[in-house]
Amino acid sequence: MNLVTLLAINAAILFTLFLVLWLIFQKTRDVTPIDSVWALGMVVLAISSFFLGSGSDDRKYLLLGLCAVWGLRLGGYMLWRWRDHGPDRRYEALVGKAKANKGWGFGHATARLVIAPQAPMLFIVCLPVQLGQAGPPVALGTLAMVGAALAIVGIIFETVSDWQLTKFKQNPDNAGKVMQYGLWRYTRHPNYFGDACVWWGLFLIAAETPAGIWSFFGPALLTWTLMKWSGAPTVENRLHKTREGYADYVRRTSGFIPMPPKGG
Repeated sequence: MNLVTLLAINAAILFTLFLVLWLIFQKTRDVTPIDSVWALGMVVLAISSFFLGSGSDDRKYLLLGLCAVWGLRLGGYMLWRWRDHGPDRRYEALVGKAKANKGWGFGHATARLVIAPQAPMLFIVCLPVQLGQAGPPVALGTLAMVGAALAIVGIIFETVSDWQLTKFKQNPDNAGKVMQYGLWRYTRHPNYFGDACVWWGLFLIAAETPAGIWSFFGPALLTWTLMKWSGAPTVENRLHKTREGYADYVRRTSGFIPMPPKGG
């Protein structure tokens, strides 16, 4: 199957998935599960590309396997967090503001502000596991091995940081305090750093193929959103207002790449 057809089928699958999700939201009045679908949807596209692509089997298995481990772990974690914490206040505020200021109904607001931005972004970020499996068959090389190692490091980094943050929040003595221990001592966003490592690693695996080199836009977009748009800026604006001592934590701790804290 040629590349254009593979991408077209994947786009149709993604459109259907998000349409069904939007219809569910109209019943539940809660769009928080979109965060878990962000990860699980990439696994769906990885599986589709595995069966549609004509790339080498070893590269396809590697891309699908790593994406599945990452996506199922993150998607499951986000579902657990939703069930444990309830609706995400960010989405409630976003939809509520649109309803109050523009008079949009819930369906209109969620379609334009949640579904419409996230579906194409998911498709673009997921390009490494789509283009890397498209073919023609190319044997795995050193670059792919480096990419696999980077992706595994990212999965471990993200998993450990999420576990450390969860344990920190579960301790009542830490209410109102800043998480600055474990991996969080070396970067303010170890989960985002791990996420970026995974997708840059998948890009390196894909980049050994003619089409895969163009999947650069996927991890580049992901890194930008995490650090400049919907990730770190949103979290840090809230923590500056709600956590005493957060400004000092920012002063001594790297914002992304893990580094020794300033001042020891």
